Amino acid sequence: MEWRNQTTVTEFILEGPTDHEELNTLLFVVFLAMYLVNLTGNGVMISIISGNSQLHTPMYLFLCILSFVDMSLTSVTVPQMLSMLISKKKTISFSNCFTQLYFFIDFVIEECMLLSIMAYDRYVAVCNPLHYVTVMNKKACLSMFFASVILSIMHALLHTLMALRLPFCKSNKIQHFFCDLTPLLQLSCTNTSINELVIFTEASLLIIGPFLIILISYIHIIRSILRMQSTGGRQKTFSTCSSHFIVVTLFYGSILFMYFRPSSSYSLKKDKIASVVYTVLSPMLNPFIYSLRNKDVKMALKRALQRKGNFFQRVNIH
Repeated sequence: MEWRNQTTVTEFILEGPTDHEELNTLLFVVFLAMYLVNLTGNGVMISIISGNSQLHTPMYLFLCILSFVDMSLTSVTVPQMLSMLISKKKTISFSNCFTQLYFFIDFVIEECMLLSIMAYDRYVAVCNPLHYVTVMNKKACLSMFFASVILSIMHALLHTLMALRLPFCKSNKIQHFFCDLTPLLQLSCTNTSINELVIFTEASLLIIGPFLIILISYIHIIRSILRMQSTGGRQKTFSTCSSHFIVVTLFYGSILFMYFRPSSSYSLKKDKIASVVYTVLSPMLNPFIYSLRNKDVKMALKRALQRKGNFFQRVNIH
């Protein structure tokens, strides 16, 4: 009852990516360029994979979904940040903040799940190639995809609803450039131990669990590659798996640094940099990492560009 008599928060103030206002214009240009590259690169990947029947395999279909999730994850945080940088208006309404929080958690967990599914797909392809078609059949792929979507939605809903029940009457200034869960909990004027316990147990399970699947998959993959007699076979397999491994390292490296380190090493500046890596930089680089290191994607892109060139030639002739 005592909390009801105190002033409740109706809007929050976001601290922004930097305290130096003279850098706002430069940061706006940089983040806008990265956002546009993200949308273009991932959009091209989705277009190439969906429009090429030869790429309608589990690995590329999951890559197509990953591109959509990357676009969505960046779109949850970057437009708000760009608006903040150009208009200098740092406020966000209570409802918009929690909407952003929900979709941010949802897409982060979905990305974790997809990366683990793709690692398992590579494990089956490398370690059990004769059973690949049987194991990674349409039913199995759809089951894994829908399971990842349902778990992500339930996880995001749980943490958003648990945060919504808290009273916020200490301060309304979020020390971050978007509405993340940990900075929000720090503003509550009541005990948040239950929220923290759920984060430590349930959230750890949904982040560390997929990471362990990825780790175990790649241990088996590396062992299989080392046992291969053919140098060409080794190079081809390594090239196929290395793209995914680079993406996993970039994304999970920043996630683990952000949320799974001692509180004594907390640094607001470092946290903002880590957040930029997994919400902006990693989603932007993913399509280039996959396309530049993947022969099938490069060939499909080349054929698509040739078709475009031929089309414009015919238009010019007529």
